[in-house]
Amino acid sequence: MSNEDQQLEPGQIEPPAGEIRFLFLAERDLFARRAERFRLLASGHSLADYLGFLALLADAQQEALDRFPSLPPPTPEEQSLCREHGMPLLAARSWRRNPAWREGLALILRRMAGAEVPAAAREAAAGLLATAECRLDDLADKILAGDQAAVPPPELPFVAAALQAYWVHMATALGEHAFARLEAGGVCPVCGSAPASGIVHANGSKQGLRYLSCSLCATQWHMVRLKCSSCEATEGIGYYSLEGTNGAVKAESCPDCNAYLKLLYLEKDGRMEATADDLATLALDMLMAEAGKVRGGPNLFLHPGGEVEEA
Repeated sequence: MSNEDQQLEPGQIEPPAGEIRFLFLAERDLFARRAERFRLLASGHSLADYLGFLALLADAQQEALDRFPSLPPPTPEEQSLCREHGMPLLAARSWRRNPAWREGLALILRRMAGAEVPAAAREAAAGLLATAECRLDDLADKILAGDQAAVPPPELPFVAAALQAYWVHMATALGEHAFARLEAGGVCPVCGSAPASGIVHANGSKQGLRYLSCSLCATQWHMVRLKCSSCEATEGIGYYSLEGTNGAVKAESCPDCNAYLKLLYLEKDGRMEATADDLATLALDMLMAEAGKVRGGPNLFLHPGGEVEEA
């Protein structure tokens, strides 16, 4: 692992914040594109089986997203209150989930129970299909509260997948105009979740700009570069990459809070996807952990400790 100091070149200086599009919601084909990326990454990868499983899971997420019905949005009063106080409108820890999220979960589970996946995954899916609604909501609450360790590893990816599909549906149904900038720059302005990774764009109006990608709803929001996404410190930020790679994925590490977040540089590989490429570069997480660094945001398909459970 190599440590790099990074300075912005003159051509990389970001324009004034008022000229930058602040937020991009996920596209409605998010999970289909993610599935395609998982399949591409799985070829010849040491985690090929797990990445292949997640490709099938992303296919199921796309089907669930496509089939979600129209759901009641936040009331005008709720929207006004959130704007006034700078709160995320679809806050993961407090937003009242519509029971439809469990219908999405059931669809995902039925599809995965019949897919060509390892027996342990089929058994976990079948078990969740028979689980009481109150337990499903309890598992969801734990994931949304950041307590992934309290969720049995075989069940985590399924429940997380359903929650992602539900939040993408709710966010895209409302549209970008419904969401405002938050005072805390390192949390998602849609749902208040931490980012899974960051993306440095390479084209168009976003060229050279860093956007954080939400671990739950996949919203991308702008945050200036060379600033810690966890504590917003700006001094001593370091960049680490795996030796022998082209530097498409780097870990941005903060000495103040000891947290790191991966950055995906699309100029190096424009096909990268925030969740898929984060999981495909777990070797970098392992090296950061050996250096005593901690992740600044979760990947909802990664059980705490960095281990990948056999699907």
